Amino acid sequence: MNLNKNNFNAIKPPEHGGIPDGMPGIDYNNFMDFSANISPFGVPDGVRAALENLSGYVDVYPDPLCRRLRNAIADAENIPPEWILCGNGVSDLIWRIALTASREQYNRNQAALVAAPSFTEYEHALKACGKMAVKRYNLYPESNFYIKPDFISWITGDVSLIFLCQPNNPTGIPVRMELAYKILNRCRETGARLIWDECFLPFMDNPENYTLYHTLAAEPNLIILRAFTKLYGMAGVRLGYAICSDVDYLERLRQHGPPWSVSYPAQEAGIAALKELNYISSLRAFVARERPRMYQELKAAGLSRVIPGAANFLLFQSPVILDDFLRQKNIFLRNCGNFKNLDAFWYRASIRTEEENNRLVSAIREAMGRA
Repeated sequence: MNLNKNNFNAIKPPEHGGIPDGMPGIDYNNFMDFSANISPFGVPDGVRAALENLSGYVDVYPDPLCRRLRNAIADAENIPPEWILCGNGVSDLIWRIALTASREQYNRNQAALVAAPSFTEYEHALKACGKMAVKRYNLYPESNFYIKPDFISWITGDVSLIFLCQPNNPTGIPVRMELAYKILNRCRETGARLIWDECFLPFMDNPENYTLYHTLAAEPNLIILRAFTKLYGMAGVRLGYAICSDVDYLERLRQHGPPWSVSYPAQEAGIAALKELNYISSLRAFVARERPRMYQELKAAGLSRVIPGAANFLLFQSPVILDDFLRQKNIFLRNCGNFKNLDAFWYRASIRTEEENNRLVSAIREAMGRA
């Protein structure tokens, strides 16, 4: 393709959502981005202040081991810092996991198991990093995309990696914990590693009831992924971390990536974010109120189906394509047509401010009236 200026300006928005600076035809003063599932409260004041005070340190190499940040996370999580590996967002860690597995399983007929639909980066990384086959466990709207007990039968001897998102992206549906423990037991029997992605867990009601965190010491094959991106509105900073009690495995992950993947500003922002307890409390309370309200509003707007998700976003199916109509109103949704088992009539909308959410519902009602 001839990458001239016109072709460059025609590039579509990123497939994972979010509208980066410089996209053509966007009124950045008025647009509402429901495509990226980040905090509607913006960056916490403490994080903003930490970043503003770093201008004199941009010539400093960051600590490649993120020791101060890991110590801060360890204190907050009540775990040893040796159990933590920080990355340039969780996507960085997903790619390290895929690359490490492809190197260690080379010349062996190994597979990875994912749910479909789920976060597309799991498959992207697995396919890019090696010959590992990908098995998809299909989820269906008729059962609100819940994973069923027969998932256990898919964990066969050739499966060495399992990626599960708790709650799932883009459906917002969690894995039932009775099944989660059975999956852990099966992984112990087969030696498979369970990658348990908790990036959206803090937005759930009673998240402590849906985590596998307390099993880490007894389950060295469990890797939990967490991010600062969504919870603190730090998408541009890029910061996430993996937790695993198998420190040798974490060291191998570290070696399968560049040494300075986490910048100095990102490390300082992470340390500041961990102190923002009031911010998190207010955000979680807001989402707990607004998500069920939006679920009812969207159901009443004339959509084909709305999934009762538990995260800070909702997945719904429309009888008509909404993209162009909403874009004219400076509203951006995440079209889910590139997710496995979904098509272009499925959309994901983040929970934004009450005013923004009302404007989205009003626009969808108008679109349904014109259909």
